[in-house]
Parts: sequence; C-alpha cells; structure tokens
Amino acid sequence: MTEEEAKQKINNLTEKINYYNHKYYQESTSEITDFGFDQLLEELIQLEEAYPQYRWPDSPSQRVGGTITKEFPTVYHDYPMLSLSNTYSEKELSEFDKRVAKALNGNSYEYFCELKFDGVAISLHYENGLLTRAASRGDGVRGDDITSNVKTVRSIPLRVKGSGLPSKFEVRGEIFMPRQVFEAINQAREKNGEPALANPRNAASGTLKMQDSTIVSQRKLDCYLYALVGDDLPAGTHEDAVTLLEKWGFPVSPTYQKCKNIQEVFEYINYWESRRLTLPLDTDGVVVKVNSHNQQRVLGNTAKSPRWAIAYKYKALNAATVLEKIIYQVGRTGAITPVACLKPVALAGTIVKRASLHNANEINRLDLRLGDTVLVEKGGEIIPKVTGIDLSKRPPHSVPIVYIDHCPACGSKLVRKAGEAQHFCPNTEGCPPQIKGRIEHFIQRRAMDINSIGKETVALLHEKGLVHNPADLYKLRYEDVYELEGFKDLSTRNLLNGIEASKNVPFENVLFALGIRYVGRTVAEKLARHFNNIDQLMQASYEALLNVPEIGERIALSVIQFFQDEDNLRMIQQLREAGLQFEVDSDTAPESSQLAGKSFVISGVFETFSREELKEKIRTNGGQVISAVSGKLDYLLAGDNMGPAKRQKAESLGVKIISEQDFLQMLAH
Repeated sequence: MTEEEAKQKINNLTEKINYYNHKYYQESTSEITDFGFDQLLEELIQLEEAYPQYRWPDSPSQRVGGTITKEFPTVYHDYPMLSLSNTYSEKELSEFDKRVAKALNGNSYEYFCELKFDGVAISLHYENGLLTRAASRGDGVRGDDITSNVKTVRSIPLRVKGSGLPSKFEVRGEIFMPRQVFEAINQAREKNGEPALANPRNAASGTLKMQDSTIVSQRKLDCYLYALVGDDLPAGTHEDAVTLLEKWGFPVSPTYQKCKNIQEVFEYINYWESRRLTLPLDTDGVVVKVNSHNQQRVLGNTAKSPRWAIAYKYKALNAATVLEKIIYQVGRTGAITPVACLKPVALAGTIVKRASLHNANEINRLDLRLGDTVLVEKGGEIIPKVTGIDLSKRPPHSVPIVYIDHCPACGSKLVRKAGEAQHFCPNTEGCPPQIKGRIEHFIQRRAMDINSIGKETVALLHEKGLVHNPADLYKLRYEDVYELEGFKDLSTRNLLNGIEASKNVPFENVLFALGIRYVGRTVAEKLARHFNNIDQLMQASYEALLNVPEIGERIALSVIQFFQDEDNLRMIQQLREAGLQFEVDSDTAPESSQLAGKSFVISGVFETFSREELKEKIRTNGGQVISAVSGKLDYLLAGDNMGPAKRQKAESLGVKIISEQDFLQMLAH
C-alpha cells in the first residue's frame, strides 16, 4: 500500500466509523454488527499506527483510549460553573418563584424543568465543530483538563456538524455510569475478590481521573448534556438551546419539560418522583430554570449560584425496619466488614435484607443495638446503608453492640493498625475466606486467566483439602479432580488443561496474581518492566522501589513486607518449580546499556519510529519510559505536533528537551 493509498483508506474508514457511531449513539440505530464494527476499527487503528500523520483529530480510534496521563493540567473556565441553590420543600420553591416575579417587575415568564442527574459535571469546548477540550467543574472557576478520558465516552460527539453552528461554543452536562454497567463491574470485582465500587456517581468520578484512558474506555461511561454556553448563540431561551443540542447530535435526556408557571413545576416534580427510578442512571432532584436568556441576565447571579435557577432535591429513599443481627465478612486481605441483617423491607422497588455498616467506628457512632428500629437509606450505594435509629422504638434493657475481637471464620484475635478504621484477621495461612479469596484472585482473567475454575470449584477444592494456596493448583492430579462432585472426564481435563495453559502467561500477570497489597495490574507491569525478574524484585531495597516511576511509599513498603514473609517465599518457590514465568520475556534482545539510568517521556509524531517502537528502543538500550513530566525526568523526547503543556512544564522544571535526531545521536555514541 502506498502512502497516498493509506491516507485515503484512513479517511474512508474514519468517515464510515464516525457515521456508524452517530447512527448508534444519537439515533439508536444499528447498521452494522458489533463484529463488523470492531473489524473496521481495528483496521483503522493499525493504519493510524503506521501513518500517524494522517490520523484525524476526531478519529474514532480515540474512543478506545491509549493515552496515559500522570497529571491533569489545570484550566480556567471561560464562564464560571456555578453551583445551584438547593431546596427540599415546595414552600421554599414557592418563595423562589416570588423572588423571580418581583425581580422581573410583573413581566410574564416561564420555567424549564430538567431532572438533576447524579453524575460528574463536565464542560466541553468546540471550535469549528471539533471537540478541543473537556474539563471537570473543579471549584467552578478552574478544573482539570480530562480531554483524553472524555473522548472515550462514545455518546459525546468528537466533531459536530449542523447549520448555524457557532465557530466557538461550550456544552455542559453530566457524565455518569449507567446502573447496569455499575452492577456488572461490581459483579466482576466481587468475582475477582476486589472491593465493590461504592456508587455509580463516585465510580464515574474516579474513572474520569484514571491515568490510563484505555481503562476509562472499558468502563462504558455515558453522558447527558443540558446547557449551551457562549457568545452570540442562536438561542433566545434555554428551550431553544436544548433543541439545538439535540439537532447537532448531542445526547440530551428526553425527560425535560417547559412549564408555564410554578404549579406546572410542582406537577413535573410529583410526576418524576417515582418514575425516575426506572431511568438508567441515578437522579436526586429537579433543576428549575427561568427559560428566557434575557430574563436570566436580568436576574443575574450571586457569588456562588444563579438567581434564575434552583435545584429541588427529592428526599433520600429510606425505610424503617428492625436490626435483627450483625454478621462479619472476611475479605481476601483479612479485612473485616460488618453487615446489618434486617427484617425484610421494601425500598426503591427492591426488598432490602442487608445494609452496610462499614466498620466499628460507624457502629459506635450510631450507638446500634440489636432490635433497634433503624432507618435504611438507598442513595445509589451498592447495598443500602443504615443512617439512623428511631430511639422511641428502642427495646427496653437493650445494650450497645460490642464489636467482635476474634475472626468469625477462624477464631484468630483481630488486629487494628494505627490510623486504620478496619479490623484485620492476621491468620493469612489458616483463615478459609482469605485462602479462597487469594486463590480466586489468582485465577482471574487479568491474573493467571484460569477460566476453567470458578468460585464454587475453588470452595470445593479447599473443602476437600486439595488446595491451601495458589501453588497447590499445580499439584492437582486427574483423580483428585475427577472425584469431585459434578466432575466428569471432559470437565476434569478442561480444568487441568486450563491450569497447564496458565504457565505461559507473562511475568506481569503472575506478579499481579500473587495478590500483593496495593499492587494492581498496572503497578505489576511497571515493577516487572523495571526489575525484569522476581529475584531482582525480591532483593530490591525500599529506595530502589521508590526509584521506579510512579511507585510511592505505600506500595514500596507493601512489596517489601510481602517478600519478607516466609510463607510467601515458599509459595513463590513452588510456583517457580511448577513452571510459571518469573521474568520478562522480551522478543527483542538488549542492544546496549547506553541509556541506563535515564528516563524519557515521549510526545508527538516522529519520522523514523512509531511511539511504540521508540518505547521499545529506549527499553532495549537500558532506559525507562514514563508517562508524565516531573523534576526527576531526564529527557522529554519531542516530536512534531507535541502538545504545548508538556513542553511548558519541561521548560519550567529545567528538563532537557531533545529531538528525534538528538535521540539517535545518543544511541550512536
């Protein structure tokens, strides 16, 4: 394929994929199968990697992520993102209406009502129809530039086309995690022995601040937009602005309504109080806005909020029921979590039997007692939480709950480290929930990927005394498994073949599978790349670990403590003898140590190498590639079209900026 043919192919694929994206996300129409779409996208990504100079600024390849951001630059909003005044009563809302009427001197006015979505406020800037910047609300005056992560939200247009489009404009709205996505993520986390995400809003907020936009893309965030901001906009009312947003292809919730007076506002509020529970995202109220832009300007703003808008907050969904008992769950790391067992009660369309109590501090704060009538609230949490007690119904002679001091699973005396809220069971080698949890973590997809074993099988293997730690999996014989309940010849062979295949997964997977506290998949990759094998990692000092890019004190201390444990060392030796990979397997042999001890950040487009080729070139010559500019960085390797933020930061910190030719000369010497 010639360069000109590649350019034309990239153009055709980009237009075609953008068209399919628009039909699916803006018009809810599928004109291609998922498989067909993925094939087109993969072809485009491969071409863009070979010819990055022809990648469109709104290329659909940005939807899958790939950008690593260590620090999010601060940006100032062109127009302040003010917060709204809140009210919880119709009386206060009527008083707001009276203030509006008085300020408008008897002129007629109308309201525009929208549901208040429980998401993360976002500001999107467009220039000549192209998305150029996405920023978080921050303090209302300035926020974080999170453009790379926001571009992975597939319902947000990267390019807008339409008649009457201003050269510059800003769109505001809420990014959220759909309930269905949130529940699926938590089910997967539970299966992998990871703690559940607290609620969709926090999950969305945390996702948008992730350093790896590839993971952001996998979280399947969504967005509703509701405000058009800018100078000389072709809209005289908020209703006109929302109509334009819909016309230009922005995702707008169809739940809005124009109201002639405050009475219609009350009707809208009452209509959605229960119906909002059927929506795919959490809502916590209604936003009421004066519709006319001219009248909004007349009403003006206070220092913190507009006088022409107010948020009516629905009361939190709650119910009263009886606390029957408290159970204590033991996690993979030994953390103890108390859970309230309740007399079943209907709440928000479900029957609630359990509620979170978090830790001993929360139980003491509430002064809980068995038999208490407790108030249970459901505000988007994965399980409801106890928020209070009806003391008038407290049983006579009740006594405060005494938090357990021994593990409910193995009887070991619990410990509580200074500064931590949770109690822990220290019996890592003899506590069944911890043992099973570590094995479940070990076999998960992102670790050893032994998909022939499930949670139930792990429990069965442990119950029969066949596995006590992950290394025991590699000692299983055909007759051991075949005799288990529910296993026959084919299922037995599948399980053993899955275990055997796991011996080929790379070192970074094995390191993550070991379950070192605070060492997630990304950290495991960094440690594996830096130390190359398990022996060098085990011998690494605290200072050596801190020298690994992006490894902090908490992780370094946890790694050292893990390798000081004799049981862990014994398990690693058994895994090594079983044939697992404990060193980085690189197809490219080291070329030299020319760049040893030097760190690089790569930014821009290069003539001789792709970015991935540059990274590999640096590593094979002894250097390190990191993601963010800091005072410890040695070189910023700058290509064409490099973003100005990295250059400015490097210059301010005195980091040396080199070109591709400079880099080649370094290797030559």
